[in-house]
Amino acid sequence: MAALRAILEELDRLLEPETFDDYGPNGLQVQGRPEVEHVVTGVSASVELFELAIEAQADVVLTHHGIFWDRDDRRVIGPLQRRLRLLLAADVSLAAYHLPLDAHPTLGNNALIAKGIGATPTAQFAPAGGREIGWQAAFDGDGITPEDLVARIANLTSRSPLAFPGGPLRVRTVGIVSGGGARSVQDAVANGLDAFVTGEPAEWARQFARESGIHFIAAGHHATETFGVRALGDWVAERFAVKHSYIGIENPV
Repeated sequence: MAALRAILEELDRLLEPETFDDYGPNGLQVQGRPEVEHVVTGVSASVELFELAIEAQADVVLTHHGIFWDRDDRRVIGPLQRRLRLLLAADVSLAAYHLPLDAHPTLGNNALIAKGIGATPTAQFAPAGGREIGWQAAFDGDGITPEDLVARIANLTSRSPLAFPGGPLRVRTVGIVSGGGARSVQDAVANGLDAFVTGEPAEWARQFARESGIHFIAAGHHATETFGVRALGDWVAERFAVKHSYIGIENPV
């Protein structure tokens, strides 16, 4: 058993959320019981995730996408009311880390995707929220073919990505910005990269990528953001000797 406060303090130290101008609050969003034995992680906060976490006797739910966003309706109605009612009734905490969990060099979505496709992270790029959150990465030797890159991403995410070929015959460098990072293809082009990987596509990206001579691959917003939160849950479990369970909620977007 570990203190919720101690876990949150260590997560804040690790991820440095105060250095990001994010789209919503990072860290604790709903306070539950003060002691933690079981941490459940998931990509996005939802009634379904909370119900499964409560059934699993979780003490805290840790997500990438929380329940509060700057431009959302501030009234506690509809889905927000249902989500809060579940957590508060069960005395379960919710913590979320958004941009900090994209950017982190070892536990972040983008660095983990790079390593998962056999590339070595080399430098950060793609500014968002006041800091660079994406990772550039390089393949060894003469690189890989575009077809191999697509196959590696499909294997890593367990789904077929949407690929717009348009770059060189050998991919030596790739830029990765998970989730809704399509616009960062412009940063990848500016940095002279051979390929760009993100989650969601954008209508204009196909022609932009083709005209700029870069491969554009969209592997799914949800699919590209499962890695960081799972790694973060494992980190908490190891550091604080608590149980960690990842709950995957299917989402094709």
